[in-house]
Amino acid sequence: MPESLAPINHPWRGLWTGLVLGGALSVLAAFVGGVRATTGLLLLLTAVCGLLGIYRPARRLLQVGGSVLVALLFLCLMTPILRGPLAALTLKETPVQADAVVVLGGGVQCGTRALASSSFTRLIMGLQLWREGYAPVVTVSEQSGLIGAANCPKMSVLEREYIRRLYPTGGPQVLTLRNVTTTRDEASRVGEYARIRGWNRVLLVTSPSHSRRAAGIFRAYGVRVVSVPAPEILFDETLPTPEDRLYALKTLLYEGLSRVKFSLGGTPER
Repeated sequence: MPESLAPINHPWRGLWTGLVLGGALSVLAAFVGGVRATTGLLLLLTAVCGLLGIYRPARRLLQVGGSVLVALLFLCLMTPILRGPLAALTLKETPVQADAVVVLGGGVQCGTRALASSSFTRLIMGLQLWREGYAPVVTVSEQSGLIGAANCPKMSVLEREYIRRLYPTGGPQVLTLRNVTTTRDEASRVGEYARIRGWNRVLLVTSPSHSRRAAGIFRAYGVRVVSVPAPEILFDETLPTPEDRLYALKTLLYEGLSRVKFSLGGTPER
């Protein structure tokens, strides 16, 4: 029997080692990697690692890979090494007079029927730019049926309700970017509004880590944008604590996985 198929002397010990490593990888995939996986897929990852742990070469590979992963994670958590990569993702420009403030969608909490924190923070920033007189129009996004559960409320509806509560009269003109799944969809919808309404320039509001990629996508669709990202609320961007660095790592991996997914022919997560 080839060595790769030969079980170790204590297969149950190897199985347990593999299950522990698989469980740890599932936690990292679900949280740090920002992977929207089902419970079944995460259990499958754990089971596969458990089976690999039975065989000598595969078990060594799991152990070495796990050790390298732990070392990299330790480095990221104990030092502010991620400041540079985070800065590279961010495009922050000075706001100028524009035709509209484009607030990109950030998500909805379906169970509580509330805006996700990223959506709320972006909306607040967009309304601030409107109040300061930079543009008379604010856009909000309506997610497609491909995002969230069937009974999940629409971001655009929740955002419009919030704006109406803040400004019962005299609020901004609000336009909806309908049926969007990705940032490319939002860029396409804004491009259509720009052609119909003669917009020359828009202020683009999203999260800092999404801002450079989003601005590039909009410009590829012929939309002239000024990137004015909302404040980062998940972590302190100076990364003073391990908790801040953990959330920064999650954000970086999310952005990286989105780019890999798109390069393979899929659509980015946002």
